[in-house]
Amino acid sequence: MRPVEIQQGRGVGPRRGRAATPKAAPQTRHAWQKALNRGSLLGVPYRRTEQVQARLDAQREALIAAAAALLAERGYADCSVAAVAARAGVSTGSVYRYFPAKADLIVEVFRGLVSREVDAVERAAAGPGDLIDRVVAIVETFANRALKSPRQAYALLAEPVDAPVEAERLEFRRVFQRAFAAHVTEAVKAGVLPPQDAQITAAALVGAVAEVLVGPLSAGVASADTVPNLVRFTLRALGADDAAHP
Repeated sequence: MRPVEIQQGRGVGPRRGRAATPKAAPQTRHAWQKALNRGSLLGVPYRRTEQVQARLDAQREALIAAAAALLAERGYADCSVAAVAARAGVSTGSVYRYFPAKADLIVEVFRGLVSREVDAVERAAAGPGDLIDRVVAIVETFANRALKSPRQAYALLAEPVDAPVEAERLEFRRVFQRAFAAHVTEAVKAGVLPPQDAQITAAALVGAVAEVLVGPLSAGVASADTVPNLVRFTLRALGADDAAHP
């Protein structure tokens, strides 16, 4: 048998010609990329101009204002994202650009409303009168303002809401509790109220005021005696002489 002669050809045997170019080290590749991108806008992070940011902020505030108006008219259940978008004159998708869900939007509404109500009662408490009158002013101011906007106040106090909004509602109660407690503490120190735990008194007053108002707010109708009777209850709960504060 004749021996088979193996022919060297393409792909067989040792390779001849130009040697393969070695791969660049990662550090070298990074340097190349950096050099290529020098002067390019590709590596510059996007920054909003002041004008763009102002427009976005204005749109966000417009959505919050639209939601607040709907909350006062319809309550939480009927304050849908679609309704807010229609009131603000934008698409529903535009609302979700700013707020992931309806609850997130209403949380912002609640925060604005709480801030406004706290400012109102604090201004009233800073008016003329003695230390007990300051506590009475908080009750009267909050109750009267609530009864003037019953749908909104009912949403703030008692309407079934989603969990994030309920958490904000609890903070709303804490804010008013602190306002009551500060004035009760001052009155006790001055000797115009008997010794008592101001925090417990304040928590009880906030709960009582809310409970008294829930019925009239849900019905949209309140008796003319609702606020005066609430004030008398407050004075007796404080241990004050209600005859001296008609």
